Amino acid sequence: MSTNRRTFLKNIGLGAGVVASTPLMASGSVSEKEQVKFIRKSAERLPSMNFNMCGYAAPKLDKVRIGFVGIGDRGIGAVDRMGFIDGVEVTALCDTRQAAIDGAQASLAKSGLPKAKEFTGSDTAFKALCDSGLVDLVYIATPWEWHVPVALAAMRGGSHAAVEVSTAKTMDECWEMVEVSEQTKKHCVILENCCYDFFELLTLNMARQGVFGDLVHGEGAYIHDLDYWHFNKPQDDKPRGDGAYDKLWRLHENTRKANVYPTHGLGPICQAMDINRGDRLDYLTSMISDDFTLKNRIKELAPDRPDLQQFIGVEMRGNMDMQMIRTVKGRTIMIQHDISSPRPYSRIHMLSGTKCFAQKWPLQHIAFGHEVADEAKMKELQEKYTPEIVSRIGTMAKQVGGHGGMDFLMDWRLIDCLRNGLPMDMDVYDAATWSCITPLSEWSIANGSKPIDVPDFTRGAWKTNKPIELTLKGGGTTKVKNLNNANSEGQLNVK
Repeated sequence: MSTNRRTFLKNIGLGAGVVASTPLMASGSVSEKEQVKFIRKSAERLPSMNFNMCGYAAPKLDKVRIGFVGIGDRGIGAVDRMGFIDGVEVTALCDTRQAAIDGAQASLAKSGLPKAKEFTGSDTAFKALCDSGLVDLVYIATPWEWHVPVALAAMRGGSHAAVEVSTAKTMDECWEMVEVSEQTKKHCVILENCCYDFFELLTLNMARQGVFGDLVHGEGAYIHDLDYWHFNKPQDDKPRGDGAYDKLWRLHENTRKANVYPTHGLGPICQAMDINRGDRLDYLTSMISDDFTLKNRIKELAPDRPDLQQFIGVEMRGNMDMQMIRTVKGRTIMIQHDISSPRPYSRIHMLSGTKCFAQKWPLQHIAFGHEVADEAKMKELQEKYTPEIVSRIGTMAKQVGGHGGMDFLMDWRLIDCLRNGLPMDMDVYDAATWSCITPLSEWSIANGSKPIDVPDFTRGAWKTNKPIELTLKGGGTTKVKNLNNANSEGQLNVK
């Protein structure tokens, strides 16, 4: 890959694959501007398209054989949920912790599924899984640095890839995902569960039906006080995750001055605005506050935590960062990210059009002018515009669980599309477009909030690509089973 940022780092003695967020980088070995100038060069790449993956329907799979790579909090939850979906067989499990694999095997047994083949022993054990011929889909829930390496191995090994958010950390990774997906004709699906939350699906269908008129502006965010997830002690012996993030990897990720987690807020807005399917992101500008909390929290805890000593004196990302994005058709989007302030959770999810307005947080409401719709009007809108996937699967999804049911809707839809040979709701161009906000925001922040163009990963195909289908036309055949194994909290009864 030409002008490859990782190659640059290797050539100056830091080693391939070292990211700009490590303490070594923060210590001044390479200036921040030297790092980020390669982001722009990579963003300006425009390789020719091998094959348009938007709208591509891969051959039907009567049974979807899944291999899971990464079985922490997100991974074990996905293993649980797949036990409720007909036509699924979990054939392979991969994790660096044997205890995590043991917990997943227990989940499979509870669901009545056969034991899966195990892959462990090293950070790269996933390569053997991807080359095993045992899987049709590799479900990736690892720490972020492994997302793209595993996805590429999966596609090159003949499997589709489903990747937790964010999929990619660098521009090079975004382009490599796109190119390999096109070359192999294997799906690379971003597992953006927030696109399947119930209010987001309602407003998406309203946008599809013209209720908003012309969409003018959207806002999204990931505002979530993650103190526990940043500073809890790694626990390698916990078989079901329990919030234990191995090696404090998430804290490492937040030494990077960028929006490192943009897709929860951005994904649903992009779908409503038909980004990559009628419109595309044009350029963005980004700004970040100073860090007022993380460094103080590290200083407070470090005396009793040897694992935190490495962060003493390391410059952490600021509390709040913001991106302003303009689309080719003149719409605007604001994205926010704050994981270190004592604030209530919010993804905002706001859509503003020429006829209608909707916002989810802090209060869920829809308006057609100055006055917010009353309870009766909200009920009327929900009855009229709730999409078919929610009408058919929503109640069962809430029973199974996963962030109130949206995780199960996402997983069920993924499997149903693969079994029926349907295009994906979220393809590799979405994965790249939504994830590239991280390196682009890093560049803009490092350059005084200057604007930077967002690459057109579709290479012009956005002009003719069709919007995603919200109906179950050609699908909806995959059954939900074993609901007696779900309790009122939507978790499997696995001890």
